[in-house]
Amino acid sequence: MTPMASGSGRKKVAAVVTEYRFNSHADVILGRLLGDFGYRPDVDVVAIYTDQVPESDMSRERAGRLGIPIYLTIRDAVRAERSGGPVDGVVIIGEHGNYPTTAKGQTMYPRRRMLEETLLALDELGRSVPIFSDKHFSYDVQEAKWMYEQLKRRGIPFMGGSSIPHTDHLLSYDPGMLRTLKEIVVISHSTLVEAYGFHALEVLQSVAERRRGGETGVASVTVTQGPEVWAAMDRMEWPEALMLRALETYPDLPAGRHPRELEPNPILMKVEYADGARGYVVQFRSLVEQWAYAFRNEEGGVAGALCNSELDRPFGHFERLTRLIEELVVTGRPPFPMERTLLTTALTCAVVDSFYDGKTVATPELRVAYGE
Repeated sequence: MTPMASGSGRKKVAAVVTEYRFNSHADVILGRLLGDFGYRPDVDVVAIYTDQVPESDMSRERAGRLGIPIYLTIRDAVRAERSGGPVDGVVIIGEHGNYPTTAKGQTMYPRRRMLEETLLALDELGRSVPIFSDKHFSYDVQEAKWMYEQLKRRGIPFMGGSSIPHTDHLLSYDPGMLRTLKEIVVISHSTLVEAYGFHALEVLQSVAERRRGGETGVASVTVTQGPEVWAAMDRMEWPEALMLRALETYPDLPAGRHPRELEPNPILMKVEYADGARGYVVQFRSLVEQWAYAFRNEEGGVAGALCNSELDRPFGHFERLTRLIEELVVTGRPPFPMERTLLTTALTCAVVDSFYDGKTVATPELRVAYGE
């Protein structure tokens, strides 16, 4: 394959989305690339494909106003023949829309299909261009592995994941503390195990991967819920002190009351890393609305931070994510290894399995190594 187009001109991007409606991920990411929210993009969106067009669709109005063609197939959007194509990068946003769910409640977003059709179009053109795909690879581990292997085989610069790991982490600490990380607790929210659990697991992994020696993978995943979470805490099976330290980073929580009094039915996700480190996600239903974490290292050092995501429109944390997407397209250099996206995808699937089946899930497929 030939490398992506070079030269002094602005890079051309194709946007491939499930749906584009108010407050969807397409709105807050693609919308910025189109100049909404006062954002000044460094790339030009020259082609749009929408998999679904609901009554609340915004794509037709936005594209018509800006003179951007909407193509009926992903192949044609990548070729962008009406827009001076082919494109120099592809932004896939497979989040939101009316799609079926699995028996375990996972939304079957067509992220694999969208990537596969993108890759086939690039193969026809003999091109390799950067690709961003929103959130995790897929609801299915085997699909995720296939997607990862196809990208690796082609040497395509890739970035996945969400906006939360890239927020400002309020209450700074010396990153060197993470080299000997021993255990970490991430605070999450919502009753949605897959959709919101993914954000928490990606925060977990973005911190845990900085251990000395890099990432070596995960041995097992266990999910418990309800009063048993607090019973396990009382048995010292997970670190209450780190949960409380993480909660201290939230400015408006009720003082003087233990979270077990406020949230009797949380979800606990326990991650046993292959090297002995341990990660935990405590997902509350409504106690908090942002993500935070606290960790302890081998020397006994403890630190915590709040992931400062905005709660209301314009959701400024998506601006930082959009800048990273643009940097990927312009430079061809991903901001972090795509193995993180593979691992967090597989972690999310294992969490769903454990939550659904009510037992520990051994994860030999999660021996994903990267980093140092």
